[in-house]
Amino acid sequence: MHKSHGIVLKKKHGQNFLRDDSVVYAMLDRVKLTHDTSVFEIGPGDGFLTQHILNSPIARLWAFEIDHEWVTHLRGLFEGNKHLQVFEDNILDVDFAPFEPYQPWTLLANLPYHVTFPILHMLQRNRHLLKEGVIMVQEEVAQKIVKHRGRGYGFPSLFFQHYFDWELMLKISPNAFYPPPKVFSRLLYFKPIQHLMEIPQEEEFWKFIKVAFRQPRRTLRNNLSQSHYQITAIPEEILALRAQQMDKEQLINVWNMLRKS
Repeated sequence: MHKSHGIVLKKKHGQNFLRDDSVVYAMLDRVKLTHDTSVFEIGPGDGFLTQHILNSPIARLWAFEIDHEWVTHLRGLFEGNKHLQVFEDNILDVDFAPFEPYQPWTLLANLPYHVTFPILHMLQRNRHLLKEGVIMVQEEVAQKIVKHRGRGYGFPSLFFQHYFDWELMLKISPNAFYPPPKVFSRLLYFKPIQHLMEIPQEEEFWKFIKVAFRQPRRTLRNNLSQSHYQITAIPEEILALRAQQMDKEQLINVWNMLRKS
C-alpha cells in the first residue's frame, strides 16, 4: 500500500505521482506562460506540478481532480491562492462552456494513463479553446500518436495528427514517479492545427480508416472486403498494400475512389 501525505494512493485512478523537478521544468520551458495565460491541469494529485505552475506567471490555473481526498488536500495546501481553482470533477464529464471567456488555454498534465485516449478525444472536441500544452503519457502511446507509417501506426496516429501538431519531448524513467509505474513515460508537446486539411465526408472517412486498420497486418483488400465498401474501383496494387504502408494523402485517395464508386 502506497501513501503520500497520509493518503492511500488508488490504482483505479492511476495515481503515480511525479517527483522529478527537471521533468516539470521541461514542461514549463516548452510553453509560453505570461500573466495573461489560462492554464488547466488534469489529475493534480498531491500538487507537485500544481506548485510549479503557481510559481510561474499565469492569470489562472484550473485543476480537475476526481479523488475527494486529494481535492481536500489541494484546497488546504493552496488555501488563499487567488490564481488557483480546484474542481472535484472527472475531466471527461466537464462542460467546457465556462472555459470560453478565458480562452485560449494551455494544458499541463501528467495524464492518468488508463484514460489517455478518452482525454485526447475530449481535447480534440474542445480544441478551439486550446493554445498549446504538454502532457505526460506512456511511451508506447506517445510513439503511436506521432507515427507516420509502420508498426504502431493506425487510426489514433492519423486522427490526432490531423487536428494537432505533436512533438516528442523527454523520455522519462519509472523512477521519476512515486510509486514507479511499470512503463516508461514521455512528455508530448501539442498545438492545435489552425487550418485543417479538408477531408470529404470526414465523419465517414474516419469510419473507413478504422476498417482499413482493423487488422493492421492484413492487406487493404482483406480488411475492406469484410465491410460494405465496393472495392472494385481500387487498383490491385493498392489493395495489396497494408494500411500501415500508406500515409494520410494516399488513404484519402483510396477514400475518394470508394466514395465515387
